[in-house]
Amino acid sequence: MKSLVWILMVATTLPLVAQEPEDTVAASPAQGAEAQQLRQQIRQRWNDHVRSTLGLSDDQNAKLQATEQRFEGQRQPIRARQRDINQSLNAELTSGTPNQDRVRQLVDERQDNQLKLQQVNRAEGREMQGYLTPVQHARYQEARRRFQERVAEVLRHRREQRRQVLGPRGGVRKRARP
Repeated sequence: MKSLVWILMVATTLPLVAQEPEDTVAASPAQGAEAQQLRQQIRQRWNDHVRSTLGLSDDQNAKLQATEQRFEGQRQPIRARQRDINQSLNAELTSGTPNQDRVRQLVDERQDNQLKLQQVNRAEGREMQGYLTPVQHARYQEARRRFQERVAEVLRHRREQRRQVLGPRGGVRKRARP
């Protein structure tokens, strides 16, 4: 039952929380504040979920939250760079005549950036191993993997919806009249 409640909470609150940066910029200040409040609520629910699922002590919970916050701060610019690289690569590949050298450079940058993200994730895992038991650590990793898959699923769904509304060229699509 707890897992059903958790899945429903994620499914109903992620659309605003998982906004892409351009979504947040285009939003009004009230929407930005609402999105920030929802992010905070999700962080709190995540922390509560992890604490109860893993059976964490107060000390373990405090250390875990500090670790997550510090390493997430390191991941954010890497992810932002990854989005920029992917956008540039997609633009180059969809141009009439892609520049081979530029494509090679962007692919190399993307791989280097992915390696940086893996290094941050490994460092985070090593730190967590210092205060979580092996079972707690494995359960944490599995819970986070499922959460990330759900976030990715919601984002894919949002992009699909946006494409349907905007059409293939990014403009608002007119609906066919019946």
